[in-house]
Amino acid sequence: MTRLPGLDLLRSIAIVWVMCFHTFLIGGLGPDWAWLTRFGWAGVDIFFVLSGFLIGSQLLQGLQRGEPLSLRDFYWRRAWRILPAFGVTLAVYLAFPLLREEPNIEAWWQFASFTLNLLIDYGQNQAFSHAWSLCVEEHFYLVFPLLAAWMARRPSVPRFIGLCALLVLGGIALRTGVWLHNDALQPQRPWFIEDIYYPTWMRLDGLLMGVVLAVVRVYRPGRWAQLQARPNVLAAAGLALAGLALLLFRNRTGLAANAVGWPVLSAGFALLVLAASSREGLLGRWALPGASWLAAISYSLYLSHKLAMHAVHTWLAPALPLQGVALFPVYAAVILAVGAALHYLVERPGLMLRDRLGRRPAATHTAPGAA
Repeated sequence: MTRLPGLDLLRSIAIVWVMCFHTFLIGGLGPDWAWLTRFGWAGVDIFFVLSGFLIGSQLLQGLQRGEPLSLRDFYWRRAWRILPAFGVTLAVYLAFPLLREEPNIEAWWQFASFTLNLLIDYGQNQAFSHAWSLCVEEHFYLVFPLLAAWMARRPSVPRFIGLCALLVLGGIALRTGVWLHNDALQPQRPWFIEDIYYPTWMRLDGLLMGVVLAVVRVYRPGRWAQLQARPNVLAAAGLALAGLALLLFRNRTGLAANAVGWPVLSAGFALLVLAASSREGLLGRWALPGASWLAAISYSLYLSHKLAMHAVHTWLAPALPLQGVALFPVYAAVILAVGAALHYLVERPGLMLRDRLGRRPAATHTAPGAA
């Protein structure tokens, strides 16, 4: 897919929003900025919708053209995209405990097997816990190609709609049941994080909404064009729907938010992605300076920002004659520098090596891979 400035803008907003949320680790930005940091966790849900849309589009385009799906090629490309920067970050967390934002970390194999989000003891081991979202995405990468290939063998609109409805309604029922069970028992552990917020089966809404967009784009291009003809209306509707969801999430751990808030929020973000993928609307018409660069390094920023934040808070901030909000340009500069270093020294060379290896005859692509 051609790089679109609107999607870069959404990705850059998502990563900045997530990093603002994680400032709670250093005392926050202060009450005047609570409106910005309070809902910053939702940036991850923007990433989920974008992943579902982009990965879904790339896989489905090949299937729609009748090309055979090469699982080897798909997993090869995703591994080179994800593992180098992730592996280096994990090695730093394991080898240098003083750099961690929290003292304790789960066993290395939970990260290596991408089961952290299913097995974490969040009350004891919070360091690098934001890797939970990578686990969700990895599980998506494992299952979605197989499901897409199965659906593509006998395309059926009713069957696809039924599957989507099953996933959404099943998620609502599952989160509701788990919430009511734990609320009644009140187990002595952070059950909201461990049982509802982190597990993959609880967080499928964003990825699903992105895949729905991809299906419409690939299999119903006429309808896609009609929808994109009104990008500003879509953006307004997306903001309204996301705003409604965030009203539900005023009590982030409450029943209403976790029963129906996730699909509503994801649907709102999906409308924003749909609007941003058009070059005719306000979101996609112009390239905001710096947004493309932030989007390009967003993965490395996500992996490393807590390490950088903790380093500034522990060693640099006490030595500076600055306090409060005046310190945050320092935090931003160090976070960007560390994230950029990880991107340019590890992530980008890994992608270049992947592409060089991929040009060998033995690794000829038979289906479009994910960038």
